[in-house]
Amino acid sequence: MSKTVITVWVPDLTFPGWMERWHGFGREFNQRHPDYEVVIEGKDFWTFPLEVAKAAQHGKQPALAELYFYLGQTARDMRAQDGSPLFTSVERAVGSRQHILGEPVVLDDVVGAFREYYTHDGDLMSMPSVGTTSLIYANAELLEAAGVSELPQTWDDVTRACEAVARMNGGPEHAITWSNHGTFFQQALATQGGLLVNNDNGRSGRATTTDLASKEMLRWVEWWRELHRDGHYLHTGGIPDWAPTMQAFADGQVAMRISSSNDVNYMVRAAEATGFTMEVGICPFTNDVDYTGNAVAGTSLWLANGLDKSEEDGALAFLQFLHNPENAAQRHKDNSFAPITHASFDLLEREGWFERHPYHRVASDHVSAYPRDARPPQGAPATPVSQGAVFGDFAGNQDVMTRAMRDVLDGADPADRFARATEEAQRLLDAYNAYAIETGFRSPDDSPNSSLNVEYFTTAMAGRDYSAADLEKVVNR
Repeated sequence: MSKTVITVWVPDLTFPGWMERWHGFGREFNQRHPDYEVVIEGKDFWTFPLEVAKAAQHGKQPALAELYFYLGQTARDMRAQDGSPLFTSVERAVGSRQHILGEPVVLDDVVGAFREYYTHDGDLMSMPSVGTTSLIYANAELLEAAGVSELPQTWDDVTRACEAVARMNGGPEHAITWSNHGTFFQQALATQGGLLVNNDNGRSGRATTTDLASKEMLRWVEWWRELHRDGHYLHTGGIPDWAPTMQAFADGQVAMRISSSNDVNYMVRAAEATGFTMEVGICPFTNDVDYTGNAVAGTSLWLANGLDKSEEDGALAFLQFLHNPENAAQRHKDNSFAPITHASFDLLEREGWFERHPYHRVASDHVSAYPRDARPPQGAPATPVSQGAVFGDFAGNQDVMTRAMRDVLDGADPADRFARATEEAQRLLDAYNAYAIETGFRSPDDSPNSSLNVEYFTTAMAGRDYSAADLEKVVNR
């Protein structure tokens, strides 16, 4: 008897055992469902969206494709060989069913922050698969020696902690570092209620204008510049320099580092290897305005449009299987990703995981319900800000802002440099919209400006200049 084949394409993130675990999920699902054969294919980290688009033009798109969070508009604009939308809504495909091929449907159990990000017009378009947010990490011994008794929660707290570290005898030359990456700009804007693009961050309609020189953006940029000017912020020089900033923290060159929650495992190992105690807290926010919301990042799995019923049911069942409590909890343990569902979080708590590994709980507290003693209000409302932006060439926009920030750290005027950055980012957005609307965002070969189009796809993972192997070198040095 022939089996229904479900092709699943994922970017190979190069974490140890990453693809091995994916293949393991496929094998287990196939054993549970002998009429199906899930085939997992790991694709190049950088060119993954391009490969999906090219496959679609030959009618060979995968049933499921895992795309990075800022490819939401691209995914909605992609077209199949016949010109129809390449992807369809996961929520509409599931409908009112509670089980698919015997696998319990978990859509309603997805943690709100992640569900909201991939929801458009009230419809969950894709299934969140990796969830992260931004956190602050600290060397507890260095802060204690500096007289800092609490982990900073606000920008003013950070500044005071940096000043205390600077007064230490024999302390580090700099107090804090973080990577020059778009994630932290988005976090800073989200906490203030700032937008990257119009139409409610692209939530109420296609984004047509961008503003990288908003008051919220400049508030963040100017605070960052002041920390650098005063010698507190360690600028490692590159964009984004994830591994060098982590190396600086691991070596005690700084007392604090802001980074992704994805780095928890690596940061814990680095602290253990060096022999200091690490503390983890929510990403600091400004004191100047009311706290608005928190930004998230990650990936989601998109369902191909036009599959026959058997193939679509198999793909949907595999999505539910991937996110059953046991599998979602294990994914968190392996790679520090926040538990995607409430059931997986509850399982980890029942097992005592968070009691044994308290660092891992912080990200979940940050994206769902803040700890009772935290300063932001509990249950911050969902807004277009905290949902995140959806617009074309998001990755290019991030490249523009990070280059502008590098120039500011090198002495450029913030307002002037980010005004010019806005003009550059607007040109990218205009070019994207013109191409996407006119051609339906097909293969790069169809673009009137193929070099631009290739960039749209190949910057899907732009701004992450390391493989997991780079971080492994830091913790295993």
